[in-house]
Amino acid sequence: MDVKDKSQVRLRLVFLGAAGVGKTALIQRFLADTFEPKHRRTVEELHSKEYEVGGLKVTVEIMDTSGSYSFPAMRKLSIQSSDAFALVYAIDDPESLEAVKSLRDEILEVKADKYTPIVVVGNKADRESERQVPTEGVLSTVELDWNSSFLEASAKDNDNVVEVFRELLEQANVPSHVNPALQRRRETIPKDNGLRPPMNKANSCTVS
Repeated sequence: MDVKDKSQVRLRLVFLGAAGVGKTALIQRFLADTFEPKHRRTVEELHSKEYEVGGLKVTVEIMDTSGSYSFPAMRKLSIQSSDAFALVYAIDDPESLEAVKSLRDEILEVKADKYTPIVVVGNKADRESERQVPTEGVLSTVELDWNSSFLEASAKDNDNVVEVFRELLEQANVPSHVNPALQRRRETIPKDNGLRPPMNKANSCTVS
């Protein structure tokens, strides 16, 4: 997080994961409340939103990265320049979960900090009938072994999408109220839609 002075904060969130897991879909659902079912290959896209809340100027940058391993240098640079990470896999694709594990190792190596804010997202929860990745196993690994946060979401059905971004902000120690987009959509998103397992908050930061 870049704090230029007490009135300006810049935060960069990066979405990483295998190709086709829905990174772009999650971002577009959050920013524009739209969903494009056809997969579009992404190399790297940076979205930037500026907000002013209570005299505090907050710039939230959201980086959408390629799922291809053809760009290792670009991915490393993205990791170096970011503050919090969404590692996305698809619940119907076990190989995409393995990619998440590799990406986490890379993040910890590049950042050299095991407390780096990471949120693991099981996307495509609307495909429950095609599920190949059990929730319980991932939940245990992510929250107990990795000490990170875990959610399942659906960009298609708009389930838990706002919660993904809220969790990223909280993990980065930024209160969610600094993002008006979260405030505007909070009342339209069910707070408990059954997609988010109970979380172990013993080691989480308290954000007011």
